[in-house]
Amino acid sequence: MRRGVRVVWRVALVALVAVLAYLTWNLYGVWHAGRTDDAVAADAIVVLGAAQWDGRPSPVLKARLDHAADLYEQGVAPVIVVTGGNQPGDRVTQGFAAYQYLKDLGVPESSLRVEVDGTNTYEELSASANILRAEGLGDEVVLVSDPYHMQRALLIADEVGLTPHGSPADTETSVESTVRETAAVSLGRLLSFRRMANWLS
Repeated sequence: MRRGVRVVWRVALVALVAVLAYLTWNLYGVWHAGRTDDAVAADAIVVLGAAQWDGRPSPVLKARLDHAADLYEQGVAPVIVVTGGNQPGDRVTQGFAAYQYLKDLGVPESSLRVEVDGTNTYEELSASANILRAEGLGDEVVLVSDPYHMQRALLIADEVGLTPHGSPADTETSVESTVRETAAVSLGRLLSFRRMANWLS
C-alpha cells in the first residue's frame, strides 16, 4: 500500500513538472515574440483589430496603425489589411475606423483592404487569409499587434495557412496580459485555436 502511494506521488510530481515546463516554454515564447521585430519584405501587412471610439482609434489601435503605416512607407509590403468587426454598442467597425485613419495618414485607398466581420483574432486572421487568396496577393504577411499578443497571432496565422512574421507595435505589456496570453497559447497549441475560437464565440 505504501509503495502504491509513493508511485502515485511520483507520477503526480512528474506530471506537475511537465505542466510547469510546458507553461514556462510558452511564457518564454510570448515574451520573445513580443520583443522580436521580424518585419521582412512580404505580400501584405495585417493589423489586428483593437478598440475604437465612434470611429476614432483607441490609443492601442492608433499605435498599431502608426506602426503599420511606418512599415508601409518603408516598403515592407504593398498592401495593408485592417481587421475587426463591431463590438456591442459600436456604430463603427474596428476595421473601418482603421481604414479611415490610415487613409487620412496618406496611405492610398488602393493599398488598403478591410475586414469587418471578425470578433476575435482567429476570425480576423482567417478572413484576412481569404481576402489575400481571393486577390491572389500571396500568403506571406507581417502581423502588427501588441507585444503580448504577438505569439498567439503568429500561431493562429500559421494555423489558417499564412506565412507570418511579427512586428509588434510600441505599446505597454502588463504582467496580467502576459499571463493571460501564456494560458491562451498553451491551450491553443493543445486544442487548436479554431476550436478555442468556436468555444468562446
